[in-house]
Amino acid sequence: MTLLDVGAVALLVFTVAAAAQAVTGFGLALVAVPLMAVIIDPVAAVVVTTMVGLVLTGLASYRERQHVEAPVAARLTGAALLGMPLGLLTLTLLDERSLELVIAVGLLLLVGLLLVRVPLPAGAVTQYGAGVVSGMLLTSTGMNGPPVVLSLQALHLPPRRFRGTLQVVFCAQDLVAVVAFVALGHVDPVIATAVLAGVAGVPAGWWVGDRLFGLLPPERFRGVVLSTLTVTALVALSAAVA
Repeated sequence: MTLLDVGAVALLVFTVAAAAQAVTGFGLALVAVPLMAVIIDPVAAVVVTTMVGLVLTGLASYRERQHVEAPVAARLTGAALLGMPLGLLTLTLLDERSLELVIAVGLLLLVGLLLVRVPLPAGAVTQYGAGVVSGMLLTSTGMNGPPVVLSLQALHLPPRRFRGTLQVVFCAQDLVAVVAFVALGHVDPVIATAVLAGVAGVPAGWWVGDRLFGLLPPERFRGVVLSTLTVTALVALSAAVA
């Protein structure tokens, strides 16, 4: 696949993924990583998604800065720093096929947890634990959202505050992960092309998703997004075992 092909696919994938992020607050990586892993290697897919995610969540964090639970965001972010080295180790040790399987199966399990709304106690202990797991998932699979989502669901936050807090947590985690990826040399022309194309698709995707977020009940879109994520995971799984 040429760089032009990679860029075209990344543009489409991240436009859709940004829309999912705007609607649910957490859909970017869950959509983008499995789909990008079909056209580039899984490690590159994780790196690309994290870099594009840093741009998206940075912009969204600034926009949603009035709708953030700051103490909660600080706990989730600080704890994530403990999990990130474990995720980086996993990313380095697993071969391409094994990482593809981990991403696909992990996504199915995480979507399942979100579908059944696994109840978690509200409190600092839950948030610290979710932060550690989230950090590990970010640097190994790029999909750090579900643990954070589950911990915030326990707080029963209003949709706008829920989304705003998520963006701040993701932005801080993505920043640390991107620095680590660059330091370890996980950047090449393919990744750079995909990142630039993905960033170009973010504004349109967020604009569409934000309009949907404001127009229709969140629960309706939650079902649509989770259904889409399930299909995405199945596609990634079939590619991994092919």
